[in-house]
This record gives sequence, structure tokens and C-alpha cells, in this order.
Amino acid sequence: MQKYYFYLARCNDNTLYSGYTNNIKRREQRHNIGRGAKYTKYRRPIKIIYFEIFNTRKKAMQREVQVKSWSKIQKEKLIKNFKYIPG
Repeated sequence: MQKYYFYLARCNDNTLYSGYTNNIKRREQRHNIGRGAKYTKYRRPIKIIYFEIFNTRKKAMQREVQVKSWSKIQKEKLIKNFKYIPG
């Protein structure tokens, strides 16, 4: 089953970028070679520091829209509580 990710990336200037993808590692690589988003192209390198997994692209996109409207303080709180345990 295909997985989709909503993610937050920290840019070199300490700003946060939000997006969605179906391949988190490849997306980070593409951002860092300047083939990601226009916003991140001039703020490299970036590091994906937070993500959530969804079963559909629509749900990942909806989460992106929701979090994108938050303040940086709210996003930082979300990141602070993130604990990824590979499994």
C-alpha cells in the first residue's frame, strides 16, 4: 500500500517549510539539490525534521494545509514533541 507523508523541513535560515510526498528521503534530496520547491531552493541545505504518515495523498495534503496556517511557535511545539521510532 502506498504511503504519503506530510512533513516539516528546517531550512538553513531556520525557517520551516511544509509539504507532502510519497518518498521522504528522495524529497529531502531533491530539495537539497535545488529541485524541490522555489522557497527551499535559496534556503539550502534543508533537513526534514518532522513527518506524519497517511494512507492517502488527500489526507496528507489536508494536513499540510492545516499546519501551514499555524504560527511558527505552534509548528515548533509540534516538532518538539515528535519522536520517530523506526519500525
